[in-house]
Amino acid sequence: MECRQCATPLERPGDFCLTCRTENADRVVVACERDRATVTVLLDEDVVAERTVTTRPESDGEREPVELRNFAGRIADEIHRKRPEEVYAAGNRDVLEAVREQLHYPLRRVEPRGDQSVVDAVRERAGERSLEVVETPPDEKLGGSHTTLVGGRDGMTAVRTVAAHPHVKKVIPGPISAGGSGSRTGLRAKATRADENGNVRLLIRDGSSVQENRVVTTAGSREMGERVRDDLDESLREAGLQR
Repeated sequence: MECRQCATPLERPGDFCLTCRTENADRVVVACERDRATVTVLLDEDVVAERTVTTRPESDGEREPVELRNFAGRIADEIHRKRPEEVYAAGNRDVLEAVREQLHYPLRRVEPRGDQSVVDAVRERAGERSLEVVETPPDEKLGGSHTTLVGGRDGMTAVRTVAAHPHVKKVIPGPISAGGSGSRTGLRAKATRADENGNVRLLIRDGSSVQENRVVTTAGSREMGERVRDDLDESLREAGLQR
């Protein structure tokens, strides 16, 4: 592939041209699994490049962090050489968080629907305003006058899981109330339907106790808030907090 501006041959399709300083891609889409990631490069709506990065996951607990960091670094390098305007990603959360730590761009999660590919999900969002990414650490997103969380350690895990989402600004714990007969199924957490401003509620139940926590997002509308809510519920499921 040649640079669209000066026709200089590019080392890889979609690379930023170092000769005339021209971008040859506007979006990068990353679909991650634990052992491989497909990096797709878009210019307007056209796919100009696709590259797969692979790894062999380590089963050794001491070696795994290094292997994961190296894998994420190779993915990040593929993105950096394109210098895109936006980066979207879906898939394995451990890989995405490792990539986020090494990336110089905001990483926007996208959730494909049904049999939809990640690239098609990004194309569907082409006309939508990209959500602001909040870089604040999860623990610094907790606020409000109520400091006690239902469920102890598991309750804190639920709140931190939600607070870790890049489109969550703040989690404000509410009062704890009795919610009926006790349950032996353990702690359960679920995000409620988004309001007209895109904010949701995190309901945490532990036995007969219920806590409703306000979650302030960067969505700004019910439709975009529902996308965030779906993502939050998926995170809670992966954490084993929905039964």
